Amino acid sequence: MTRVTVAAALVALAAAPVSPAAAQAAAPATRTAPRAHPADVRFMQGMIAHHAQAITMSALIPARSTRQAMRLMGERITVSQRDEIAAMSEWLRAHGEAVPDTSDAAAHAGHGGHAGHAMPGAAPGADSAAMPGMMTPAEMAALAAARDVAFERLFLQSMIRHHEGALVMVKQLFASTGAAQDGTVFRLASDVDADQRAEIARMRALIAALPAR
Repeated sequence: MTRVTVAAALVALAAAPVSPAAAQAAAPATRTAPRAHPADVRFMQGMIAHHAQAITMSALIPARSTRQAMRLMGERITVSQRDEIAAMSEWLRAHGEAVPDTSDAAAHAGHGGHAGHAMPGAAPGADSAAMPGMMTPAEMAALAAARDVAFERLFLQSMIRHHEGALVMVKQLFASTGAAQDGTVFRLASDVDADQRAEIARMRALIAALPAR
C-alpha cells in the first residue's frame, strides 16, 4: 500500500461517524462521591469544631507551663488533630458538604467563643458548646488565667473531659443506623477513639505526677 493510499484510509477512519455508545465508552470516567450519610456529615463537622477547641487549649501551654511533658502533650494534640481536621475537611468537600471555618480559632484562645454563639470552627448553624466535652467561655477564661501547676492541673482535667466528649461523639456515630459505612469516616472515627483513649491515659499519669496542691 502506497503512502497516498494509507493517508486516504486514515482520513476515512477519522471521518467515520462514532456511535453515542462508543463515544461514551471512550470518554474519561468522571467520579462523583455518593451521597453522604447525615450522621457521617454531622460527625465530621462536629469533630472539626471539637478538635479546633483542643488546639486552642493547647496553644495556651507554652506561656503558662515550663514542664516539658506538658509542652510535648500540647504539641502531640495539635499535630494529630490538625491532621485529622485536614482529612475531615477534604472528605466534606468531596461530598459537597460545608466545611467549618477554624481560621479564627487561635484568635479566641483564652476566650472560648462568645456567649450565645457557636465556638470557632462550629458547623454552620451548630451550637458547638452543646457538644460533649466542650469548654464554656467561662471555663476557657479560667484556664487562660491560670499559671504553673494550677494551670497544668486544670488543663489536664479539662482536656481529659474534652477527650471523653470526643469518645461520646464516636460512640454516637457508630450507634447511628447506616453510619460509618464509608471507609474514610470509619477510619477517622476509629483513629479518634484510639488516639484520645491513649492521650487520656497519658494525661492521667501526668496529673498523678504533679506536685501536691
